[in-house]
Amino acid sequence: MGRTPAKKVDTSVTLLEAAKAILRKNGYAGLSTRDVAAEAGVPLSQIHYHFGSKQGMMLALFEYLNAQLLDRQSTMFAESKLSLSVRWDRACDYLDDDIASGYVHVLQELMAAGWSDPQVGKVIRTGLLSWYQLIRDVVQDATKDVGGLGPFTPEDVAALVSNAFMGAESLFLIGFEKKGAPVRRALRRVGDLIRIAEANARGE
Repeated sequence: MGRTPAKKVDTSVTLLEAAKAILRKNGYAGLSTRDVAAEAGVPLSQIHYHFGSKQGMMLALFEYLNAQLLDRQSTMFAESKLSLSVRWDRACDYLDDDIASGYVHVLQELMAAGWSDPQVGKVIRTGLLSWYQLIRDVVQDATKDVGGLGPFTPEDVAALVSNAFMGAESLFLIGFEKKGAPVRRALRRVGDLIRIAEANARGE
């Protein structure tokens, strides 16, 4: 029998992976479509064909990365057999993974670009809103097992958790953790707090 041919990677995906690598290395300001095309090993015209412009490519890159991470997180949080504290621990593990892989660096660069580019900012806000909604839904479900948090609504908690993780990413990238501020350790301690709430809810 003949060998099954390997599945051909779509050119647009090849370009997005190349853009991710160049963005991580040079930052948004230093990113050029020519460098991305060279990294991908395709003609420059392919970027304009698939994305229209550098901005179009950046927006596609954000949506590409965000969809991957959101799907991973949604799958994990949907595992109802896992306690909330274990799922929190996994979310912290994912943060470590995303820092190591360069995802966090890329996403923070794109967020910064959105401050001065309204179109980029609009796409990023839409993407981040999906994270907020996911966390809000998890919190709403968790109140059945661990109770509420006093005056905090699920929307309040989702806003705080979203900001805690995004802030941790930013502070880590500028070296805050190396200066002695336990950014990621503090996030993991929240998991310990959730474990205490879970034990109290069980009457332990």
